[in-house]
This record gives sequence, structure tokens and C-alpha cells, in this order.
Amino acid sequence: MNLRQKIYTISELNSQIKQILENTFPSIWISGEISNFKAHSSGHYYFSLKDGHAQISAVMFKGSNRFLKFQLEDGLEVIANGRVTVYEPRGSYQIVLEYLEPKGLGALQLAFEQLKKKLEAEGLFELTRKKALPLLPQKIGIITSPTGAAIRDLLQILQRRYPNIEVLLIPVQVQGEKAAPEIAAAMAEMNTFEDVDVLIVGRGGGSLEDLWAFNTELVARAIAASRIPIISAVGHEIDVTISDFVADLRAPTPSAAAELVVPRKEDLRSLVAQFQVDLYKNCLRFIKNYQEKLNFLKSHLRHPQKRLEELFQRLDELQERLNLAQKKSFEKYHLAVCNLQQMLQMLSPLAILKRGYAIVYQQQNQVWIPLKTKVHVQVGELLKIRLSEEELETKVTARGQL
Repeated sequence: MNLRQKIYTISELNSQIKQILENTFPSIWISGEISNFKAHSSGHYYFSLKDGHAQISAVMFKGSNRFLKFQLEDGLEVIANGRVTVYEPRGSYQIVLEYLEPKGLGALQLAFEQLKKKLEAEGLFELTRKKALPLLPQKIGIITSPTGAAIRDLLQILQRRYPNIEVLLIPVQVQGEKAAPEIAAAMAEMNTFEDVDVLIVGRGGGSLEDLWAFNTELVARAIAASRIPIISAVGHEIDVTISDFVADLRAPTPSAAAELVVPRKEDLRSLVAQFQVDLYKNCLRFIKNYQEKLNFLKSHLRHPQKRLEELFQRLDELQERLNLAQKKSFEKYHLAVCNLQQMLQMLSPLAILKRGYAIVYQQQNQVWIPLKTKVHVQVGELLKIRLSEEELETKVTARGQL
């Protein structure tokens, strides 16, 4: 071993390599694809940047990544600026990024597309969840800058179209870092008022960065949570924001929002007049239809007297049929009775007496009963003899003799 050669500790070696790398690459631009992305609970981002042949570890600390407008994700092509260094405890070299933007697409535009995709997947753009605007609101809430051209245009048009409409304005910043929280808070405050019928939220035109507050998730979710119908009126007609997709109605401009939210008083009067004409016509048509039905029924309606006469005649007819039926029934049963009477007469003992026979009766217990044998006859006993036409009484004088 060469005694004059310096022996480094691991810490010394890593420290010197770190100094060399940081001095050589104090600021470098690099492009690559993000992979193995991890957002740590501390707020720092850890990932790798790779191309088709190699990769390098990368870290973006919380102080730098808080300015990002879009979300980092695996597979995203980016251009980044940072410094190359060594993480001494592990002896691994990495790049500490201070700035990052999507490759081939602006950061704001990418953030817009990412948030749009996320909220659309959650159903916040569905037509079924959008609320209908009132036909004629009594009180309109407006959330915008109190000094911009948008509020002037809104108030002028509202005054011209419906002079006695009531307006409640909550002034907010519509640009900058404080804009989104103020707009979301104003919408929550508006929802505490029971008499506000509809909200207009917006501002005048500007760049994508100027309009960015209306592309934030905070404002989008505040719109979705509102119980009051919301009209999004942001920028010019060509400007489209996330707020436009979530709102119940999108107006191409603030001025258009004022025209959409209330009809002109003259138009309402004309509409009411037209309704009156339509109502009159419908009433006449209704009356005519029922008059025709009434005439038809009258033509087929018979006089009550005639109907009573028919019923009386029908009653007489039924009475005659009943009498006839009773007569036939009486004759039928009379004939039957006569037949039975003849049969009884034929079977009657009296009929036998007419042929020369007689019936002898003996009194027992004060009841006269036919005598069947002479055995029980006593001398001196009184007997009755029934002939065909009369009865005889006789007394027994000797046994076997009357």
C-alpha cells in the first residue's frame, strides 16, 4: 500500500463528490418522463426522470412544488430546472428540482385538462344535477370584482331589462392567489340568504392565467355545493373554464348572463298579453266543445213524461202477466185438489158403506172405536152402527144378539 495515498472515509468521499457535482451543475435544464412518483406526507415530491436508456432520481421540495398548477403523475413528459447533488447518507446522486413544466403543453393547460377529467369522472358535469333557473327572480346575487367592467355591464343591463329587480353584490378578487378562496367563500355566504334566487359568478376577459381562479378545484366544488342555481359568466365567448362546466348555466359573457337571468319587462308584458289571448281562445274552444256535446245529449234525451208513460204501460203489462200466471197457477192447484179429493173419496170407508156394509162402534173410555171382534162385547152394552146414510144405536140383549 502506498502510504502517501490519502484514505477517504465514506462521508468524506460523498461530501467531495457532492461539492464537485454541485459546482459543476449548479443549474441545469433536463427533460424526461416521470416514473415512480410519490407525494410524501411532508409535502415533498420524490420520483425518477427517465429516457429510453437511463434514469435519475429527482426530488422537488415543498417550497418549490407548491407553485405547480398541475398534478405530477407517472408517464408525464416534463422539462425541469434544478441542481445536481448527492444524498450523502445513501451515496446516491440526484437532481433537486426548483421548476418544472409539462413538455409540449403549458402548465396551466395541463392543469385544466387534469381537473376537467377528474371532475367529469365524479359526475359534476352531468346535466341531471343541474338546477333550473327561476323564470323571474326577485333577487339576484352577483359575485365579481366591484371595480371591473363586468359589474357595470351587469347592472346596466339588469336595470334596463327589469328596473325594479333587487341585486346583492359580494365583492371579491377575481385574479391572483386570493381570488379562488374569496370566490368560494362568497358563494358559501350567498347560500346563507334565503331570498337569493340565482347567482351570477364571473369576471371580464383575460388570459388563461388571469382567469385561473375559475379553473380551480376549490371554486368548482363550491359551485357544485350551491343550493342556489349558478350562472358562470367568465371572460369572453371563446373563453371556457371549469366553472362553466360545473355551473347550472354558462353565459358567454357577463353581459349575456344579465340577459339570460331576467327577461325584459316589455317581453313579459307581451307574453302575458299573448297568454290572455290564448286563454280566451281556449275558453271559447272549451265552451264550444261542451255546447256541442250538450246539444247532442239534448237531441237524444227523451221527455220524462214519455218515459213515465212507457213505464206505466210496462207496469200494466207485467200486472196482467202476473194475474194470468196467478190464475193458471190457481186452476192448476184446484185441479190437483179435486183429483186428491176423488182419490180420498175412493179410499174412504164411507164409500164402502154405500155398497151395503156397516161399521159397529164400541165405546171405550168415552171414545167410540170400531168393533173388530165380539169377544169384548158385554150383555147390555150400548153399540153404534154406522150405515151409509145414518147411524143406529142398539143394546146387546144376549151374547151374540143385538
